[in-house]
Amino acid sequence: MEDFAVPIEFELAGWALFMAELEVAHEGANQLSSLRQAVTAKVRENRTLETLSTDPTVAGLRRLFRAAGCDPTRYRPSSEALLRRLLKGSEMPEIHPLVDLNNCLSAKLAVPCCVMAEGTFEPPFVLRAGRPGESYDSLRGPFNLEGKPLLVDAQGPCDAPITGSQRVKVTAETERATLVAYLPAEVLTWEMVLASLEDLLAGGPVAHIYAAGGAGAPTTRASTARDQDR
Repeated sequence: MEDFAVPIEFELAGWALFMAELEVAHEGANQLSSLRQAVTAKVRENRTLETLSTDPTVAGLRRLFRAAGCDPTRYRPSSEALLRRLLKGSEMPEIHPLVDLNNCLSAKLAVPCCVMAEGTFEPPFVLRAGRPGESYDSLRGPFNLEGKPLLVDAQGPCDAPITGSQRVKVTAETERATLVAYLPAEVLTWEMVLASLEDLLAGGPVAHIYAAGGAGAPTTRASTARDQDR
């Protein structure tokens, strides 16, 4: 495994991003059920609905959402929404090996994560707030992006840590994808996320990590003409 650097510009302060290139390891597919169950059990052992909002990571993400202009109690971070479902008794769904691993990491660390299928996105990336009139076809239908934390690539909006984009979604045929984890930089580093991801994979080769890295040094800059086109 190698470290890799993806060009990312930050217009929102306080965030860090972790990225890892993954490939399905078919020989480990039978490990996913036990992995989902183990992560779900750990969530229920260590967290409760009543205290979830006071968790440092959950609270940190809520602050970052508000700073971007988004009410996190109306548009919850995808990780908090997942944790709430698990704590209410739902089970971790079986979707796709890379999506399942993504969901396990999200629940384990309480951070929004997504997997973008290989060939569906084009760096460089910008992490910024959605602008008036911006929207995309999300995994839950048309989604207004204005005032939401938003990841943008050279083709336009590609993911939000609330609900993912249809453009980059993993399908049954997807073998390789890039995992993205959205981190409150004051709480988590990308090295901590990598350690947690490797820990999840220690019980069986569900996926191979080809490269991993992160960025989290926000820079303040003026909006450019190129940005307005995104």
